[in-house]
Amino acid sequence: MTVPQITLNDGHTIPQLGFGVFQIDPPETERIVTDALEIGYRHIDTAAAYGNEEGVGRALAASGIPRDQLFVTTKLWNAEQGAETTRPALERSLAKLGLDHVDLYLIHWPRPDLDRYVATWRVFEQLQGEGLTRSIGVSNFHRPHLQRLVDETGAVPAVNQIELHPAFAQHELRAFGEGLGIRTEAWGPLGQGKYDLFGDPAIVRAAQAHGVTPAQVVIRWHLQQGVILFPKSVSRERMAANFDVFGFELTDAETAAIDGLDRGLRVGADPDTATF
Repeated sequence: MTVPQITLNDGHTIPQLGFGVFQIDPPETERIVTDALEIGYRHIDTAAAYGNEEGVGRALAASGIPRDQLFVTTKLWNAEQGAETTRPALERSLAKLGLDHVDLYLIHWPRPDLDRYVATWRVFEQLQGEGLTRSIGVSNFHRPHLQRLVDETGAVPAVNQIELHPAFAQHELRAFGEGLGIRTEAWGPLGQGKYDLFGDPAIVRAAQAHGVTPAQVVIRWHLQQGVILFPKSVSRERMAANFDVFGFELTDAETAAIDGLDRGLRVGADPDTATF
């Protein structure tokens, strides 16, 4: 099964479908990531704040998969933003992952109240130049945050990882970022179980029409819009199903029906006001 590769604005590529480890217990991480790698996932998304980088690293090392066939993302936690603290934070993440570089390093949240993300971004550029990360990007950035980075540094992030699912489609933010050459990544692409997405008639009808699960329909909806995503599951069976989404295609009518579910329903924190 071949996962499409998305070309980023720095020329590097990223597998469009990956595996996320948000809220996976650290003691279980190695086993679960091993399952994901055995199924065929090659793109793993973690973060310092998840507390499970060590488990990810052990699974990667034990897999025997060549490093150049893997794509690993981690993220800088908010408290570590700053000119003096960013580099040590990445070095700690690399040590935990057992890697000499990551493929993508992200500022996890903008934390505009701290006003450190521009200074942090300048260090990100240095880290990329030194080969400690191949690509650099941001997460949870709104339009003013993105615009300020570009205006003050002249550098455009490769990706912006944002909350994105059918009830919160973020069309305006995606269009703004993509107009700058920033690719969109979706976190919480299946709604995190916080509303009845899989019971919606538009999703159910599409699933029945193609003989697939509602989750597979939603993943396919993201893929057909060019969004990069990494659904999470601790069940090997669901991991496999989430990866088996390249044998069908939603029709224009099915896509439009799912597009119509957007109602601005944010289920996570608001980046403008989040202070954790």
